[in-house]
Amino acid sequence: MTETSLTTKPDALETILLRPTRGWTALNLGDLWRYRELIFFLTWRDIKVRYKQTVLGMAWAIIRPVMSMLVYALIFGQLANLDSEGVPYTVFTYAALLPWQLFSKAMNDTGRSMVSNRNMITKIYFPRLVIPISTVLSGLVDFFIAFLVLIGMLFYYKIPLTPAIWTLPLFLLLTMITALGVGLWFSSLNVLYRDVGYMLPFITEMWKYLTPVAYSAGYITGTWKLIYALNPMAGVVDGFRWALLGIELDPSASVTMAISVGVAIVVLVSGLFYFRRMERTFADMV
Repeated sequence: MTETSLTTKPDALETILLRPTRGWTALNLGDLWRYRELIFFLTWRDIKVRYKQTVLGMAWAIIRPVMSMLVYALIFGQLANLDSEGVPYTVFTYAALLPWQLFSKAMNDTGRSMVSNRNMITKIYFPRLVIPISTVLSGLVDFFIAFLVLIGMLFYYKIPLTPAIWTLPLFLLLTMITALGVGLWFSSLNVLYRDVGYMLPFITEMWKYLTPVAYSAGYITGTWKLIYALNPMAGVVDGFRWALLGIELDPSASVTMAISVGVAIVVLVSGLFYFRRMERTFADMV
């Protein structure tokens, strides 16, 4: 892999110098701004390809979470009779499924993104970070389409919007940070070890059960709270339910949320540096 630097001479065209990188290189995030049009193009490409030659098209963005909600409502809401904090179980679950499905899809697609874009990587130069970032951004379209269904459910059950609704974009940002950070690790490792691609569905399924999607965070007590807080998506799900449904958080929620945010940031920063270190070998190994 190479790093770039720009030199400008009077009355001359801009020159791009490509040099081989050594060691733990700088992130060079400024390159992302220069290639912002490529990010937009790849994001739009992912959206179009996702529903190309489908009968229902973007309706799948609604069908997936709605069907999952109905299954959870039957098994966990009716048969297991789990507590839903005083709100209808369908709304309780759907509010958690929205950020979870955004995260799980982004993590899986980002984890495979370098291998699936091998033709681009081996032929032209561009910041490799463009690929995972565009992959995460493309999932936002599905999220906002499915979010409209949640708004309809709130009106149907006459659940008023809470004063904390303004915090929702912050929890959405935390979801994307977590997905990108984990995805950067998996995408780098998947180039080296293709086993990672086979492990991703299993990891996603296990992670879902460790996240309070189908159950309430109130079931987590004692020393398990600390371990629970290490899962950034647990903080996201709790935050979504608090901001949308007004479900009260326990007194330690601020500490739990701070730990979740800290873990997400550490995963993202470490993933960025590891990705930058490994990207010099992507073209040779992919």
